[in-house]
Amino acid sequence: MANFSKSTVPQFSVEVYQNEFLPEGGREVNAIVTVTSTGGGTSGGAPLTGAPPASATPPGGSPNAAVVIMVDCSGSMDYPPTKMRNARDATSAAIDTLRDGVAFAVVAGTHVAKEVYPGEGRLAVADAGTRAEAKNALRKLSAGGGTAIGTWLRLADRLLASADVSIRHGILLTDGRNEHETPEDLRASLDACAGRFTCDARGVGTDWVVKEVTGIASAMLGTADIVADPSGLAADFTEMMENAMGKEVADVALRLWTPVGVEIKFVKQVAPTVEELTERRTDANPRAGDYPTGSWGDESRDYHVCVQVPEAGVGQEMLAARVSLILPAADGTSQVLSQGLVRAVWTDDMVASTSINPQVAHYTGQAELAQVIQQGLEARKSGDFDGATAKLGRAVQLASDSGNADTAKLLSKVVDVVDAATGTVRLKAKVADADEMTLETRSTKTVRVKK
Repeated sequence: MANFSKSTVPQFSVEVYQNEFLPEGGREVNAIVTVTSTGGGTSGGAPLTGAPPASATPPGGSPNAAVVIMVDCSGSMDYPPTKMRNARDATSAAIDTLRDGVAFAVVAGTHVAKEVYPGEGRLAVADAGTRAEAKNALRKLSAGGGTAIGTWLRLADRLLASADVSIRHGILLTDGRNEHETPEDLRASLDACAGRFTCDARGVGTDWVVKEVTGIASAMLGTADIVADPSGLAADFTEMMENAMGKEVADVALRLWTPVGVEIKFVKQVAPTVEELTERRTDANPRAGDYPTGSWGDESRDYHVCVQVPEAGVGQEMLAARVSLILPAADGTSQVLSQGLVRAVWTDDMVASTSINPQVAHYTGQAELAQVIQQGLEARKSGDFDGATAKLGRAVQLASDSGNADTAKLLSKVVDVVDAATGTVRLKAKVADADEMTLETRSTKTVRVKK
């Protein structure tokens, strides 16, 4: 758990966007909760009062972090031979991006996991000397063997657990299918590691499985992406490491308290990506539960909370939920960083009760967009071309309506758009594997609501 004094934690704010008005008998309450963290990460930090504890992270980024880079070294990384070289160069670039004082290690992943640097179950501390040693050790990386990603994650977990730090992060690169362990083995590893460190996952080339890579990132509260051309790895690894170095506080939880009689229908992150959190709840007390959000730097995220309240008559109102940002401490206590309220008010004003809040409407559409892209691509793979056309057409329509230009561009590589406004499309006869995999991998990326 984190061990911060209140003065060293970035400032968190919670804003709630909703239409609190319900018709008589109405029961479903939707709210978009915007969480913003400032004063940490890359912005220089908020003023401190008093001296920070030894384990606290000074504002602007500091060594209170540990990172393990896991590099796929299976036999397929030799095809083409430039792939392995690009992976070494990318890892070298990531090492150069480490801040002084950050603990780090490099792991080679095949059907087993091996320490490349520094070895002997240790982490090195980043400085000019260790960076040079680590980059020299990368010369040992060569392709050969199978792929068992669960073993890589478990070794990373053991290494990261040895560091007395708050931010623990992994970067994982793979180019192939996880063929040398069962899906159940990988799931067991993810279950064992989830909550202990965050992990960004990248697939290089086009021979890996999108759902494996995105599943790893989702379970580990990290990001997933495709690097179709291995020459792009160095830039991607540098950006990933810069983002990791910008994190200031870990283990932040979204706590949802609800009164007696209120049922939680779902909790999901909806920006910058769609991430289902409902099943990740851990009970804090009989009326409250915590949903993990991972590590934070200077950033803002949006969450969709949907609850079902008891029926009530016109003129009545109630607190439907209280949303808090919680930072657990090493001593078992927790600190409330910020909070907001979700309300329900029953009215006979039909205009008020039937109006859909713009933020709720926008993110409901973004969540549907992610879903229909995935359904459309599945239908296309299975030969259901009519179903694929309908789903991907709906995706084009939603992307157009919401201004999600990036997703619209990716969709245009899979379908010919006849009319975006109505979602009229034709499936392309030939689609490059990289284009289809990029669309699937990035399908959960959303745009913020237009102000």
